[in-house]
Amino acid sequence: MRFGLMRSLLMHPCGGSIITVRSTTTSAQYVASRSRDPVFEKLMDKYKNLLKVVAIQDLILANPTADPPSVSIEFLSRLSQRLHLNRGAASFLRKYPHIFHVLYDPAKSQPFCRLTDAAMEISRQEALATAADLSLVVDRLARLLSMSTSKSVPLRAVFKVWRELGLPDDFEDSVISKNPHVFRLSDGHEPHTHILELVQEEEKSLSFEAAVEKWRVVECSKEDCSVDRTEIQFSFKHSYPPGMRLSKNFKARVKEWQRLPYLGPYEDMDGKKKNKSGVMGVEKRAVAMAHEFLSLTVEKMVEVEKISHFRKCFGIDLNIRDLFLDHPGMFYMSTKGKRHTVFLREAYERGRLIEPNPVYDARRKLLDLVLLGRHAALSESGDTHMSEEE
Repeated sequence: MRFGLMRSLLMHPCGGSIITVRSTTTSAQYVASRSRDPVFEKLMDKYKNLLKVVAIQDLILANPTADPPSVSIEFLSRLSQRLHLNRGAASFLRKYPHIFHVLYDPAKSQPFCRLTDAAMEISRQEALATAADLSLVVDRLARLLSMSTSKSVPLRAVFKVWRELGLPDDFEDSVISKNPHVFRLSDGHEPHTHILELVQEEEKSLSFEAAVEKWRVVECSKEDCSVDRTEIQFSFKHSYPPGMRLSKNFKARVKEWQRLPYLGPYEDMDGKKKNKSGVMGVEKRAVAMAHEFLSLTVEKMVEVEKISHFRKCFGIDLNIRDLFLDHPGMFYMSTKGKRHTVFLREAYERGRLIEPNPVYDARRKLLDLVLLGRHAALSESGDTHMSEEE
């Protein structure tokens, strides 16, 4: 738990009795020694292959010259290392016959890959779900810009998280260009860069409520609510990994941190670093920014590297990864699949979103196909399976 320059976390690792002090260990060491949550680890174990499938799917769908869309196996093989296909593209494709259909093109004398009908239908469902209510997409993007200290972000940063935010793949045209009263693109300080910003008149009229504020209202409205309103007005929901034992000192620090006033993610923070309480409030605000960002994502999860692209825009002076590690009651960070992925803990129950949405539901269907693997695979007409040597 962070409190200004005090950055210690006292806890018993799952099944152990050694106390790990956050301030005397590196981030890498702490990631390896912290209490793991088996539910999130199991979920991420499934997702790591899904992410590879989605990357190949995007390459296939991005090929406008083929009908139906397809890519050559040779092309995917050249990208094997970048896509983390450890045993090569051909071997990976064979693992998912429900998703990828491999066929030989005699005219080009080489094998190609396209999506199966089932995978194409899921892709269509996700696209329809995204386009069904573009007002939600506009709201989500406007909220993202409102969190920035300058009410603007580099367009390339948005491209990093367009899928996480549930934006259409043509969001530049379908969202930005079609809402000129909300968004404006301007030239960046570097060549070939653009800045996405809120239109000033729209900025003045917007008033957003953070997800955590809605949670506080719900908590206080419960009939059996025994929480003092003064106790919860600056609090966040906390839950911890199974088996994580919390010392009295740690609990006391969390309670003190929960009471600490701070500025919300949509409030102006200018001039708030003048005193000690201001610095501590900015630190808690960084947690609020990360919490709200995750709340805006479709699956309440994102790669740490991707959210780091917004650190300066959000006025966060702290290391994002350390921020997640120091608040295990709110965030869970997994290192599966050679990437650091953070989940919003409160949004999940038993490995699924508590409040799913149509885009999430479509993506879960694709995950189900990934989990099927080779089981019950139906060979399609014209399918030529590649030999093990390939």
